[in-house]
Amino acid sequence: MVSKYRRCGTSTKTQPYFHTGKVATLDEAVKEMGEYQLGKQLTDNEVASILTFLKALTGEIPAEYIKPPELPKSTAKTPKPSGT
Repeated sequence: MVSKYRRCGTSTKTQPYFHTGKVATLDEAVKEMGEYQLGKQLTDNEVASILTFLKALTGEIPAEYIKPPELPKSTAKTPKPSGT
């Protein structure tokens, strides 16, 4: 099984985790992936070691990664939000 995971260099700064955003913290994500990928519950020490490793990889978040998207200009055909 291959896991799709965001760049390790930004993983400590870019919550929430997983494609649904269902996990709020990195330590929760590490625990869940230990169960899912390894079939075991990780100890607190194992989780701390993995977090230390991931934090060592942390770099700056590229500006293009966090900049607001550029949306197309609205026209008369652009749907309006409901309730307006």
